[in-house]
Amino acid sequence: MKTVNSKLHRLTALGVISVAATLGVSISAVHSQGVSTVKIDGSSTVFPITEAVAEEFQKSQGGRIRVTVGVSGTGGGFKKFCRGETDISNASRPILQKEIEECKASGVRYIELPVAYDALTVVVHPQNTWAKNLTVAELKKMWEPGAQGKINNWSQIRQGFPNAPLKLFGPGTNSGTFDYFTEAVVGKSKSSRGDFTASEDDNVLVQGVSRDKNALGYFGFAYYLENRNKLKAVPVNGVTPSEATVRNGSYTPLSRPVFIYVSSKSIDKPEVKQFVQYYLRNGAKLSKEVGYVPLPGSAYTTAQGYFNKKRYGSVFGGKEQVGLKIDELMRRQAVE
Repeated sequence: MKTVNSKLHRLTALGVISVAATLGVSISAVHSQGVSTVKIDGSSTVFPITEAVAEEFQKSQGGRIRVTVGVSGTGGGFKKFCRGETDISNASRPILQKEIEECKASGVRYIELPVAYDALTVVVHPQNTWAKNLTVAELKKMWEPGAQGKINNWSQIRQGFPNAPLKLFGPGTNSGTFDYFTEAVVGKSKSSRGDFTASEDDNVLVQGVSRDKNALGYFGFAYYLENRNKLKAVPVNGVTPSEATVRNGSYTPLSRPVFIYVSSKSIDKPEVKQFVQYYLRNGAKLSKEVGYVPLPGSAYTTAQGYFNKKRYGSVFGGKEQVGLKIDELMRRQAVE
């Protein structure tokens, strides 16, 4: 499996993660050699897939094209995307109505391309012996806004749980994972207690939970797999997150599609076109390598057709969609 943790932890502080740097290509050399650049930003959840694709793509191009991959969270990525600052936006949720309007105001249209499925994973410390299963209702009890300052102990979640402080870790408010989790668990996107340790860098969350036996957190499945020696995944409603439970639709409501969005202002750039085509040809293999659930082969073929035909718009109508199964996703038609 490709490394999720080490590269993200090491490079996030730089503000922009340049995959080219890992291949020994300096910025000055890039400019002097006239190398084309593909600019990507957005979701930390989608980052491992896009980083893996970018690394392989750059190797195949012999250094002729540079790909930079930033991590601003889904919301932060869309802000840059709609301002025309990036060619592609990584997103762990669909583009929302406010973002659609911001893009429209800037004359940015977009092609929405699902690239994999994720099992949003609830994790605890390995020494946590009591949270062997949690219901969505119990997660809501922990995370809803009314819990702030009131629900601070495991014993308040379920009778029989220990008298131990409940320490919560979760993505920041610019994260698509935060948006999806709150919609799926609390019932309203962005509706959450505020007194938890938040970060757009999933590695901070991994470290927080792994160092406190009373902690609980959530993030994308790849980050759990990368750190499963120091974290424990909690079944939700009796179902454990896995490729199988995502594929058969039983891991609901916490399985979700993840996306890349391609800007209409960039789609005709040869370097962008080549990168997206490479992504869709290799997305199944590389998403699996980094710990996500590939779409069926036909889905990538369909996405390739949408890209070639410039089918702009979203199949979600500016709204979050919880519990959408893979086959349902592929039957939808995009609208602008």
